[in-house]
Amino acid sequence: MSEFVLLVDKKDKEIGLLEKERAHQGKGILHRGFLVLIFRKKDEILLQRRSPKKPLFPGYWDGTCASHPQKGESYVSAGKRRLKEELGFSCKLKFLGKFFYFAPYGKKAEREICGILKGEYEGKIEFNPDEISGIKWEKIKNLKRKIKKYPQIFTPWFKIAFKRYIDRNKKEDKIEL
Repeated sequence: MSEFVLLVDKKDKEIGLLEKERAHQGKGILHRGFLVLIFRKKDEILLQRRSPKKPLFPGYWDGTCASHPQKGESYVSAGKRRLKEELGFSCKLKFLGKFFYFAPYGKKAEREICGILKGEYEGKIEFNPDEISGIKWEKIKNLKRKIKKYPQIFTPWFKIAFKRYIDRNKKEDKIEL
C-alpha cells in the first residue's frame, strides 16, 4: 500500500496528493510535513534516532517525531497520530508555526513546509523500532552545544525548528537555560 503526502504551494495551500517516495525523488516536490518537540521539566527535550531503515537521513538524531499530515488532517491531529504510532503515547500539542526548507540527501531530498508542534509528557514511552532506533531525553543547554559541535548528526529540519523554538522562547522569556 502506497503512502501519500499532501502537495502544497509556497503559501501552504493544498494542491494535490503524490506518493511519498515520488515526492522525495531528485530535488523533491514541495509537500507538507511536521516536527513534534516534546519536553519535560521545561529543560529537557525528547530526541529520537531515526531508524537505519529510513530512506532519508537514517541514523540521524531528530526531534521527538517527524512525519507528514494525511488528507483532512491538521498539523496537530497528524502530530498526535504519529506520536502514538512511533512512541506509543499521545499528549496535548500546540502549533508554534511553520517554515520552508530544502534538504538534499544523495539522489533524494526533502522539500517541505514544516509545521512545528510542542507538547509536554513525562510518562511511559514504547518506540516503534521500524521508525526509531533509539530515544533519549536531552537537556536543552547540552543540546545547543551538541548541535553547534556536531551539526552533521542531526536532521536538517530539526536544527531549523530547534533554533526557531529557542529564538521564540528567548523573546518570550519562558525558558531557563
